[in-house]
Parts: sequence; structure tokens; C-alpha cells
Amino acid sequence: MTSAAGRTSAAGRLDRLVRQVQAQARVPAVSAAVHRADRPLWTCTAGGTGNDTALDEQTRFRIGSVTKTFTAVLVMQCRDDGLLDLDDPLRRHLDLPAHGELTVRRLLSHTAGLQREPYGDVWDTLRAPDTDQLITELDRAERVLPTGRRYHYSNLGMALLGHLVGQVRGGTWAEVLTERVLTPLGLTATTTTPGPRAATGFLVDAYSDEAHPEPPTDFGAVSPAAQLWSTATDLARWAAFLADPAALDAAGRVLAPATLDEMRWPVTVTDEAVWAGGFGLGLILVPQGERVVHVGHDGAMPGFLAGAYGRRGGEGTPGAFGAAVLGSSGTAVELLELPHRLLAAAVEHDPADIDPWRPGEPAPPDVRGLLGRWWGEGFEYVFSWHEGALRARGAGDPPGKPPAVFAPVPDQPDVFRTVSGRENGELLRLTRDSAGVVVRMHWATYRFTRRQETFDGFDFRV
Repeated sequence: MTSAAGRTSAAGRLDRLVRQVQAQARVPAVSAAVHRADRPLWTCTAGGTGNDTALDEQTRFRIGSVTKTFTAVLVMQCRDDGLLDLDDPLRRHLDLPAHGELTVRRLLSHTAGLQREPYGDVWDTLRAPDTDQLITELDRAERVLPTGRRYHYSNLGMALLGHLVGQVRGGTWAEVLTERVLTPLGLTATTTTPGPRAATGFLVDAYSDEAHPEPPTDFGAVSPAAQLWSTATDLARWAAFLADPAALDAAGRVLAPATLDEMRWPVTVTDEAVWAGGFGLGLILVPQGERVVHVGHDGAMPGFLAGAYGRRGGEGTPGAFGAAVLGSSGTAVELLELPHRLLAAAVEHDPADIDPWRPGEPAPPDVRGLLGRWWGEGFEYVFSWHEGALRARGAGDPPGKPPAVFAPVPDQPDVFRTVSGRENGELLRLTRDSAGVVVRMHWATYRFTRRQETFDGFDFRV
């Protein structure tokens, strides 16, 4: 168990990382937070708001495209509630003049090929369309790539999904967001408007120390893509939810853990040559090595940058582990790497405590006889019983690789369904001899035997 002095030292290291980035990247204000289930919330602020309010952990910043993760969760809620299917074309739910053939899934994963922004020069005029204009001018927006060809980021696509959520729920996107996500998770500082405690956003001059305030913007009908304001404490909790929903929403009021698993599955890489990042259903996935992945999103709006990521996998990773960094400079890209650095440093210097192993319940009698070593496709596997479930691992699998986990198929004796890991979804069928001993198994139709055999049944030990 990490001592109190060790935890204090680890917190000091995190403080230094934040203050170093604030000073070296010249960010007027930085707010950071780390949420984890086994430690008190850690926060740090550096700089000043640029206005007459004090900078503290309650200061709000524009979070830009981190907003998309909230919209994506709303879409998945609609799917889970039977209001839509991910493979539905938009026209099934919205009356659109164009692009109605694009599917919900393609828009969520940015593989629909739709142009990045609504029609017009939004970033030049800083005037976003209202909903009527967004829909009316949709026939002037291009599909710039064939659907499914590759990753192509689209604020317009996420705006349409936000409008879809409001349509099927009978309200506005903002109303549905507050009722179905923000309130249940206690994210009271996450809002569509800045409120009285907001930092001012700046463009910091590249060749002097001048920081010029950026104009305020309202994203109108594109709000589901980038409108929200929040605090680092709220966003660290949100990132922890994206990584480990069961720890923060045990009843699944917001979203079932299995649905978050689905959202975190990579649909596409973001760079075909350098597989350093991927995209799931509304979520950015950043591999960290050693079977560790950070899941969340970055955000950028005039005068602001934000990043919120949760960490999954790896030795020392605690439950409900998320980090958020918010800054009041639109150009300090070092801010976007900082959440990843904070998560890595927290695990390195204050890893989760190691729970002691304790004896558990024995395997059921009908399973006990199949435990141990089996051979399939010429390779050796070990079947075992842990935490109330049948499991299988390749004999040569590295320690961090998750096992296959099986569940009995109701009303089918000696048949199991693979519910996670290798061959997920496939059946495992047992064959017993006249004495009831399991002598053969078929997993995903491949034969498994107690001794190594060729595919035509030659046994090397005979």
C-alpha cells in the first residue's frame, strides 16, 4: 500500500507537470484534475483567468469537441432504448434534403465521408447556422469521400446526430443532455453557456508575451459537436466514466458497461501509416503500449484547448481513472498531451494497491473434469475456473492478455458461449464418454483434445 508520504510526493510530481506546461507553453490559465476510485480527487490550477474572477477548480473553460463524447453517449442511449439502430439511415428519423442515406454508425465513427463543417465559412464569420438553416443547406454540403473509405472528421455529422437525439426524445439536445447524462452523473458544472466563473480564452502571440482575447462564439445548431463549458473536476469524472462506467454508474442509469465496451472498440485508425490512434463510436482511442489504452477526446475552440481521457488496462491502473486538462490558449498544443502524461505519472508514482488473493468457491462438478490443459489447432490451452466463470488462455499467452470467458447456454447442457476474449460470441461444446468424462471439446468448431493431435486425428504420443 502506498504511504501517505508517497501519495504526497506523487501529487507533487503531477503539480509540477501542470505548472511546467503552463509556464513553457505560455498558457494564461490551466486547470487539471485526476479522478480515481482509490484516492481523493487531485486538482491543480496555474495562471489566471484573464478577467476579474479568481482561477480555481470551479473555473469553467470551453471544452470544444470533448462535447462529442456526450452526444455519442446520448445516441447510444437511444439505441439501447430501442429508439434507433446504429445502422439506420438518417432519413428514417429526420426529414433531410440530402445525405439521408448516411447511417448513425458511420457518423459516430467519422467514416461517413461527410464534409467537416456546415455549408459556409463558419470559422471565418464565427456565425453558426441555426437548426433550420443547417437542415435547409444540407444539400449544399458535400460528401467528400465515399462512405466507409476512411476516417474523416466531421462536426457537421455530429451536429446531425445531436439533432437526431432531440427529435427521437422529443426535446432539444441540451435538454436531453442535462436530463439523461449531466444530472445523473452529478456533472453540475458542465453547461452550454460559460456562466459567471469562466476563464477568458486567448490567442498568445508567437513572438511576444501578448495574449489577445478571442471573441465569444455560440455554435448554434452545431452545439452537439463543440458547445459545452466545464471544469477539470467534472471532465476528469466524465473521463473516468468512459473508462470504467460500472464504478461510477453501478445501476447503469446513464449507459450499460457493455455499451461503453462497444463504443471503445476501434472502428478505424486515424492515420493509415502510423497506427498511434483510433476512433470508436464517438471516442478517440490512444494506445499506450503494454495493453493500455486511453479513451476520451480532445477539444479546441477559439482561445481554448481541452483534453479528457480515462485509462484502461495495465498493471497499477486503479478503477474509475480519468484525467482532464483545460487551458485558455488556443495554440498551446502541449496541453493536449498533458492528460496522458498525468495518467502515466499517477500510475508510475502512486499505483493502485494490490489486493490480496483469497480462496474462492470450487468449480461446479460438471465443469471440474474439463479443467487443465487441452490442445487445439496444434497449440496448447489451459482451461480454468476463476471468479465464478470458466476461462481459457493460450499456454504461451503473456500475463496481461485477457482470457476467454465462457457462460453456460441456458437449457443446453455442456454448451457454453464465449462472452469475452478470444473467439468472443462462439460456442464451446463438450463431448463426454459413457462414464461422463469430457474427452473432446469443440470451440468455434475447432476440435480440442487432451493430447496434441493433427487435424486428421494423429496422436504423437501413441
